[in-house]
Amino acid sequence: MKKNPIETILGFCVLIFAVVFMIYAAGRVDTRHVGGYNVLANFSKVGGLQVGSDVMISGIKVGTVLKTELNNEDYTADVLLTIDSKINLPIDTVAGISDAGLMGDKYVRLEPGKSRALLKDGDKIMNTKNYKSLEDSVSEFIFLSTK
Repeated sequence: MKKNPIETILGFCVLIFAVVFMIYAAGRVDTRHVGGYNVLANFSKVGGLQVGSDVMISGIKVGTVLKTELNNEDYTADVLLTIDSKINLPIDTVAGISDAGLMGDKYVRLEPGKSRALLKDGDKIMNTKNYKSLEDSVSEFIFLSTK
């Protein structure tokens, strides 16, 4: 089989392009581990939230999901979060689970409250909003429009 030098050069260019793209993508991904204090949040529905998912305030990463486990007493999901030590969250902060995009990634969204008392290491976020899937939203809309 005879090799065409143009095919070889074109293959080499594709490989170089792929390597450059991988280096660019690796530089854009925020995979740093946020160290700080741990807080617990309890949800009745987490919608596939994974360990390592982001914790965000106003779209800015301030923490990471450390652990998710089933609470054997009330069969809800306990989610352990680590929050950057530079971020001081009020005790009336609300935690909710949201979609990060169409690919199904989830993250924990924090909405800081107005209290002067702050969460400390080991505290529990008392105000939580459960994950609401697209199907839940559509069925709620259909149910409301039929009344």
